[in-house]
Amino acid sequence: MQLLLALVSGGYAVGAALNWGSEEVAEIMGDFGLSAAGLLAAVSCYSYARAIDSRERPAWLLFAFSSLMGASGNAVWGWYEVILGQDVPKPSLADFAFLCFAPPAIVGLLVLAKRPVTRAGWVCLGLDSWLIGGSLLTLSWSLALAHAARTAQSGAPGSVPRAALSLAYPLLDIALVSMVLVLHFRRSETNRSAVNTAIAALALTVLSDALFTSPLLSAEYQSGQLLDAGWFAGSLLLAYAPWGARRLHPGPEPAGARRVERPHSRPITGSLPALTPYLAAAVCTLGILYNVVDGRKVDRMVVFTGCTVVLALVIRQGIMLLDNIALTQELAQKENHFRSLVQGSSDVIMIAAPTGTLRYVSPAAAGVYGREAEELVGTELATLIHPDDLGRVVHEVRRFLAAPPTEEPTTRIECRFKSGGGEWLNVESTVNRHQGGLILNSRDVTERVRLQAQLQHSAEHDPLTDLPNRALFTRRVRQALTGRRAGDHSSAVLFIDLDGFKAVNDTIGHQAGDELLIEAARRLQDSVRAGDTAARLGGDEFAALILGDGSRDRSAREYQVHEIADRLRTTLSQPYRIAGSEVRVAASIGVAFADPGITPSDLMRNADLAMYRAKAGGKDRVELYAPQMQAEVVRKAELAGRLRTALHEGEFALLHQPVVSLATGEVSAVAAQARWRSAQGILFTPAEFLRVAEYSEGSAAAADTPAGFPAGTSARSAELGRWLLEQAVEQAADRHRAGHDVPVAVRMTAQRLLDRAVPLGSVEALLTRHGLPSGALVLELAVSDPRVPFDDLERRLTALHRLGVGIALDGFGSGYAAISALRRLPVDVLKLDRGLVEGVVESARLHKITAGLLRIANDLGMQSVADGVDLPEQVMALRAMGCTHGQGMAFSGPLDEYRLRRALVRGTFPVPGGAVQPALAGGSSGGSMAIRRGSHNETPVPPT
Repeated sequence: MQLLLALVSGGYAVGAALNWGSEEVAEIMGDFGLSAAGLLAAVSCYSYARAIDSRERPAWLLFAFSSLMGASGNAVWGWYEVILGQDVPKPSLADFAFLCFAPPAIVGLLVLAKRPVTRAGWVCLGLDSWLIGGSLLTLSWSLALAHAARTAQSGAPGSVPRAALSLAYPLLDIALVSMVLVLHFRRSETNRSAVNTAIAALALTVLSDALFTSPLLSAEYQSGQLLDAGWFAGSLLLAYAPWGARRLHPGPEPAGARRVERPHSRPITGSLPALTPYLAAAVCTLGILYNVVDGRKVDRMVVFTGCTVVLALVIRQGIMLLDNIALTQELAQKENHFRSLVQGSSDVIMIAAPTGTLRYVSPAAAGVYGREAEELVGTELATLIHPDDLGRVVHEVRRFLAAPPTEEPTTRIECRFKSGGGEWLNVESTVNRHQGGLILNSRDVTERVRLQAQLQHSAEHDPLTDLPNRALFTRRVRQALTGRRAGDHSSAVLFIDLDGFKAVNDTIGHQAGDELLIEAARRLQDSVRAGDTAARLGGDEFAALILGDGSRDRSAREYQVHEIADRLRTTLSQPYRIAGSEVRVAASIGVAFADPGITPSDLMRNADLAMYRAKAGGKDRVELYAPQMQAEVVRKAELAGRLRTALHEGEFALLHQPVVSLATGEVSAVAAQARWRSAQGILFTPAEFLRVAEYSEGSAAAADTPAGFPAGTSARSAELGRWLLEQAVEQAADRHRAGHDVPVAVRMTAQRLLDRAVPLGSVEALLTRHGLPSGALVLELAVSDPRVPFDDLERRLTALHRLGVGIALDGFGSGYAAISALRRLPVDVLKLDRGLVEGVVESARLHKITAGLLRIANDLGMQSVADGVDLPEQVMALRAMGCTHGQGMAFSGPLDEYRLRRALVRGTFPVPGGAVQPALAGGSSGGSMAIRRGSHNETPVPPT
C-alpha cells in the first residue's frame, strides 16, 4: 500500500510537471483529479469511523467532512474551468467549500489530542495554540497579509471581498498549522500510527495552501500545475491513514508471543513541548525584526500580535512556575513519606549499582544483620553472600535482568547472608530493577527456614527413636535403585521384627516398651555403616538399607549381607536393662536383594515376606527372600478371597467327633468341628482355614491367636464362631428330638464370650429358639489372654452354669491361666492338651505331668477328657492314670450327621484292653468334651 501510494502520487507529480501534455488534460486533472482524491479521502475516513467504536470516531467523521468540502470546492472549480470554459469568479461556491475545509479538521485534531485533566492544563493548551498561531500570524502578516489588508482599504470595486478571502485562507491555515503542531506534542497513545499519518496529510495540505496564497504563486497559478501534486498527495495520504495503520497493527498479540518494547523517547524529543513557547516567541520576534531590518514601518497588527504572544508566554510561564512549586512540594512530601516508610520498615532495603556495589542500605540493617548501614554502603554484594549460594544468585539475577520488565517485573531470591557476628543468616529478597542496577527488599527468614527444616525432619523421622520413617526409607531405597546405583544389584533391604515385644508391653508397661524401642534403635543405628540407612517402620518393626559395593558375585554378597544381618540379630537380642530389670527379646530378620528391574515397593515387600518366614520358622533367625515366598502369598490371597464367600455360599460343613468313655467305650458327648470344602473339593481343617481367615482380615497377630475355634477377635473368625455355635445347637436339638440325648461341645474363647458386640443372652436365646435343654450344651473355654477380665468371665460363666450349661476348661496343662481358672471359674470338665497326650507313652516326664494333672481333676471331682488319643497305647496309659474320657482316632474321626447317628445307635466303641471300671471315677456320669487350644494340628479326616 505504501509503495502504491508513492507511485500514484509520484505519477501525478510527473504529469503536473509536464503540464499533462495539453491544457485541457491539465485542467481536468487539476480540478476533477483533486476532487476525486478528496472524495476518496472522505469515503475512507467515513468508512473507518463506521468500523471503530471509540472516542476517535467523531474525529474521523470530521476529517471525512473536511475532505468532502475540499472535493466539492475542486468540483465547482472544474465546473467553471472545464465544463463552462470560463474563469472562476471571486468569490464563488468553490471558495466557500475551501473555507469549510479547515474548521472541521481543526476540531477533529482537538478531539484526537490528549485532553488536559486540570483547568490549568486547558489554559496551557489554549496558550500554546495562540503562541504558535500568533507567531505564524506575525510572520505571515509581515510577508503577505499586510499587502492584502492595504488592498482592501484602497476602496477599489470588489477589493474588500477579495481581500477578505485572501486573508481567510492563510488565517485558517495558520490555525490548522497551530493545531497540528500542538497535537504533535499532545497526541494520544491510542492508534498512534493512524493519527501521525493524518497529521502528515493535513500538514501537506496546509503547506500547499500556504504556497498558493503567497503573492508569488497566486497570480501565476493555473489548474494542473505542480502545486496540485501537494493537494493530491495530501488527500491520498489521508485516505490511507486509518487503513494503512490497521495493517501495520493487525490486532492483539497472540498468546505466548514476546512483546517487543518500544524504545524510550530521546531527551531532545521529550524537551520539545517545553521549548514550544520560546520557539513561538522567537518566531514572533523574527517577524518584527524583519520589518525593522528591511526599513519598513512596523505594522500595528504586528505589534499587537507580538504583545499578545509575549503576554501569553508570561501567563504560561507563571502557570508553569505555580505547577512546579506545587510539584516540588508534593515531591518533597512524598519523599518524606517514603523515607519514613523505608527507615521504619523492619525489612532491609538496599540499592545496588550495576557493578554490584551497594549504594544505599536502610537503617534496618543494624537490627537484621547486626551491621550498620554506613558500614555496608560501598561493599560488594557478592562478598556478603555465602559462597555456596553465590553462583545460584548470580545466575538468577542475570536471568532476571535479561527478561522483559513487563513479563517479569520482580523476582525472589533466597540465600545466606553474612551477619555482623560472623554467622550466616537465611535471607529472602524481593528484587526490582533500578537504573540498570537492583533494589533488594530483604528480610531475615532464618527462623522460618529452621522451622521448615524441623518440620521436614519430623515428617521424615520417627518421633520416638528419631530414625528415618517409612516415607524417608522408601525414598532412600528408590534412590539406591536409580541414578548412578541403578546397575548395582548388590544392595539389600533388611526387615527386622522384635520377637516377644508384645509381652514386654503387657507385663512391664508401654513406657518400658518405648525405652526398649529407643535402645534397640540406638543399637541398630550403631551397627550399620555410615552410608547405610536404619529406619523404624512402626511398632516393633525396623528396617535397614545396606548399600551395595558393586560386587557381581551374588553368592559372596549374600554371604556378606547374611553375616551383617546375623550380627544385627545378635546385637538386638542382647539383654536390655529397662526400669531396673533385665528384659530379653529376639529379632527375626528378612533379607531381600535389589534384583534387576525391581521396584522399591517390591523390594520392601520381599524383605517383609522373608521376615515373616523367619518368624514362622521359629523366630530369632535370618531368612533370605526366595521367589516361592511370593507364590505362597499369592496362594493364600486367592484362598482368602474364596473364603470370604464360602460361608454365605454354604461351603462350610459341621462334623462331630465322638467323646468316648475310656472305661466302657460309650459315647458320652460329641465335639462339634467345622470343615470347609472348597470349590476345588479340598477339605480344610480349622487349623488351615483359620489361618486363612486371619490372613484375609490382615491381622498381624495371627501367630498369637489361640488354637481353638473361633480364634482371635477378627470379624471373619467371629462370623465363623457364630455360625458354628448356631449350627451345633440346631443339629443337637434335632438329635435330641430323635432320641439321642448326647451333649454337644462347642469350643469358644473367653474373648468371644465377653465380646460386647454379642448380646449378653445370645447363648440362652439360641437354646430357647431351637428347644435344646441347657444341660445338652458344653462350652469348651480357651483362656489364653491375660487381658481377659477374670471378674467378668466368672460372672458370665456362673450365670450359664446355673442354667445347666456345662463348662469345660480347654487346653489344660498348657496355659498359664489354668490354675487361676480352676480356682475361680465353675469348671466341670478338664480337657488335656494334645501336646501332653502325644508324648505320654514315650516320655516319662510327660507321663508324670499328665498323671499329676489327672489327679488334680479327680481330687476336684471333675471329669477329664484327653484330646488327640490316636493310639491304643495312649488309651491304656491314660486309663491307667485315671482319665475318664478320650477323643481321637483310636475311636473315631470327625463324622458327618449320617455316620454320627449310626454311631450313636450303636452306642459304644471298642476300648483297647477291654472295658473295665476305671480306677478313678470323678464327677457325675454326665458326658464331657473338650477342644484343645495349643496346637493347630488336628486329627486328619478323609472327605465324607
